[in-house]
Amino acid sequence: MNRTQGAAVAAVALAVLFAGGAVTVASADRDEAPSTPVSSSADAGFARDMSVHHQQAVEMSFIVRDRTKDEEVRRLAYDIANTQANQRGMMLGWLDLWGLPKNVSGVAPMAWMGMGDMGSMDMDGALMPGMATNAQLDELRRASGREAEVLYLKLMTEHHRGGVHMAEGCVQKCSVDIERNLAQGMVDAQKSEMALMADMLKKRGA
Repeated sequence: MNRTQGAAVAAVALAVLFAGGAVTVASADRDEAPSTPVSSSADAGFARDMSVHHQQAVEMSFIVRDRTKDEEVRRLAYDIANTQANQRGMMLGWLDLWGLPKNVSGVAPMAWMGMGDMGSMDMDGALMPGMATNAQLDELRRASGREAEVLYLKLMTEHHRGGVHMAEGCVQKCSVDIERNLAQGMVDAQKSEMALMADMLKKRGA
């Protein structure tokens, strides 16, 4: 999907979301959900946290693109970078339209999932489970060829595992239909990519 197509998808998604106040309930837990999410809601928390999570996936994908000539890995990296950049744009757009900040000081990552102690953990720059540390990103930048491919596939597998966990949390807790649908799509797509990456690692003897 190119940038123009991504913008069109985001525009359609946002139009669907706000046409007629497109907030519905999927369980008794969401019966009292407000028509527009508040800053402390799961909807806002997921949009903020997954945007950060996605940004690192995009960064890692661009790094490996320049560290290997393997077309299979480069194609996967391109797909991940484009998909997650587009999804990130949608989530940040929702925050704008809800009139909510993209960053909130004093709120730990994934607090909306009941994981508020994450902020006290020293994970060397990895803000959330699955995210690569600063040292791992530096290692990827130094690697090349097969070494870079294997490291990227391992890091991205863990990144997807953390992303799936967070997206499943939104499926359970978010109140906005289109956001829950996006989260479920992330779960399905990233599980599929994890299986693909397992095969790619096996091919590389890792």
